[in-house]
Amino acid sequence: QVQLAESGGGSVQPGGSLRLSCLVSAYIDRIYCMSWFRRHPGKEREGVASIDDEGAKRYVDAVKGRFTISKDNAKNTLYLQMDDLKPEDTAMYYCAAKWRPNCGSWHDYDYWGQGTQVTVSS
Repeated sequence: QVQLAESGGGSVQPGGSLRLSCLVSAYIDRIYCMSWFRRHPGKEREGVASIDDEGAKRYVDAVKGRFTISKDNAKNTLYLQMDDLKPEDTAMYYCAAKWRPNCGSWHDYDYWGQGTQVTVSS
């Protein structure tokens, strides 16, 4: 069983930055696709950013130019650098992993973390 543990959430003012981390209990260089999702209060969970085993990245339009996904294989850790945060970024953020070779889809993830809360307000 693979475990994912997010950290780094918190409260920040608009325009501020946060870096989320996701520690994985497996060799992430063997995981085909890793992603960050978020769930706004009262809404469905949505994909935010993904990175495949070759380092190709994908972002949802709402975060392009502000968020950066990366990973450190040596530390088995996935990151999400979030800059120029906006109130609409307030959500619970989750990391997820899948071994299926379809990183272009936000579906079919095998493992999920418990989430970390991000709140952006003045």
